[in-house]
Amino acid sequence: MTAQSPVQPAHGTPRAAALAAWIGSALEYYDFFSYGTAAALVFGKIFFPAGNPAAGTLLALATFGVGYVSRPIGGIVWGHVGDRWGRKRVLVLTLLLMGLCTVLVGCLPSYRSVGVLAPVLLVILRLLQGFSAGGEQAGANSTSLEHAPENRRAYYTSYTLSGTQAGQIVATAVFLPVAALPSDDLLSWGWRIPFWCSAIMVVVGYVIRRRLNETPVFEHEVATREVARLPLAELLRDYWADVLRVIVAALIASVSTIFTVYALSYAVNTVGLSRTPMLWVGVLANVAAVISIPLWARLADRIGRKPLFIGGSLGCAVLIFAYLGAIAAGNYVLVFVVGILMFGVVYTAANAVWPSFYGEMFNARVRMSGTAIGTQIGFAISGFLPTIATAVGGSGKGAWLGVSLFTAGLCVVNVIAVATGRETYRVPTGQLGIKHGKATPSPVPATQP
Repeated sequence: MTAQSPVQPAHGTPRAAALAAWIGSALEYYDFFSYGTAAALVFGKIFFPAGNPAAGTLLALATFGVGYVSRPIGGIVWGHVGDRWGRKRVLVLTLLLMGLCTVLVGCLPSYRSVGVLAPVLLVILRLLQGFSAGGEQAGANSTSLEHAPENRRAYYTSYTLSGTQAGQIVATAVFLPVAALPSDDLLSWGWRIPFWCSAIMVVVGYVIRRRLNETPVFEHEVATREVARLPLAELLRDYWADVLRVIVAALIASVSTIFTVYALSYAVNTVGLSRTPMLWVGVLANVAAVISIPLWARLADRIGRKPLFIGGSLGCAVLIFAYLGAIAAGNYVLVFVVGILMFGVVYTAANAVWPSFYGEMFNARVRMSGTAIGTQIGFAISGFLPTIATAVGGSGKGAWLGVSLFTAGLCVVNVIAVATGRETYRVPTGQLGIKHGKATPSPVPATQP
């Protein structure tokens, strides 16, 4: 079928799409990381039997990982919805589902009140959170990429990731005064406040995303009747190698889960460091990330995706030893310096470019499915790493070395996957993912200032 004239976005649409991606991702990941912080600090004491703190912490971290189990399922479902019926629909529905689940987590009874029903309900809501997150970033990335001028795709798609970092800032900042409450107040009602606050934020995100236009790429497919009827079948037939590459490359997320969940739990529950300084490390590192992500993305539009992705991965492989070692030594100064450098600067070099790098591997007909499925399987593996790290490394103070070796090994595997991929920053938007003439070129959005 011959492609018709491209549907051009309205003036300013790339900025509007990037803003919607940023705000929606910030709200969605505020919800997601509120859970991670609570799992590291209090859930072991609230939702599991008393008497074995180490086992309670391990089980609480496992419920954090459970959310990643449903993410690949969400990636399949939401990827199909986005490729078949549009990106905007995914953005709205995933936001509402995540917000509802988060508010309900804040309403759950404790183990002391209802027994085993409490952790069962917690796991169910966590699975639904993961299902929602399975489509959030792929939808936001595809929307931003397809609205962006082709010479600024990395910059505009990076707004999704700076939004996730902003969500972590807000989630951690809300927990700072909560974590400072007396223990009885924290465990009875204080921990619920961050989850209830989500309700207001989700309303704001819903209004913004409802007003966003569908991408010109998808509108063109609808107009020319080129929408894939079975995106998953086409994806697995023509793009299976790219899906596999995204899965392995997405293991870079292990740095995030180790930093935000394992390191926090290890510092507070094993080494005995204070909760408040460790939460501030996360806040300041994410502030640095919000600043550095667009800068790295601008550079990626000039020199390519692969150099920055590989450099960020290798840098994290080295700095994870310094960060966890500083925690084990109880050196707050080094914890702050290395934590901000690793997570706020070096890790963001990879984080800034993967939204464009992954999306550019696929044609528009299967872009959401390919990005969602590939990333969510990789993220699912990464999500269980805090639990695996706790189980393998042990609960002793010397566990940091084994965890560092494990994380560094995953970074090296990630580098191999990225290095063997195609560089796409100079490929015209309409030619992305074209495989031997099997797909029709997509329309190219007009270049915007």
